[in-house]
Amino acid sequence: MDTKTKTAILTRSLCAWGSDAFAVTLKEEIAQLGADFLPLQQGLSSGSTSLDSNLGVMILRVTERPDRLQVRAGIFYSSIVSGCSCADDPTPIDENREYCEVELDIDRGSGETRAVLVRE
Repeated sequence: MDTKTKTAILTRSLCAWGSDAFAVTLKEEIAQLGADFLPLQQGLSSGSTSLDSNLGVMILRVTERPDRLQVRAGIFYSSIVSGCSCADDPTPIDENREYCEVELDIDRGSGETRAVLVRE
């Protein structure tokens, strides 16, 4: 990954690894990361601006590596089609449902996490 990639720390999820609480903890931590960290804007299919309120997270796969946990997660979120914000702008402000998949690499020593959009 390039050096401009944003990172987050998911220590709660790392501490829960191997327990029954892992999936729930991981979903909560991912949802709290929001659009500032997750590549939601890049994953848009219907709208022009991603919204990070009411994020839904589905864990698709977790792969254990010696130095990291690799997580594939499906993210459910909303978007809008942004208009010009003019008084006579006919663009409706309806929210669109969006879905994208992200790959998260969680460092097993520090909890430092990077996320990239999965394009398949």
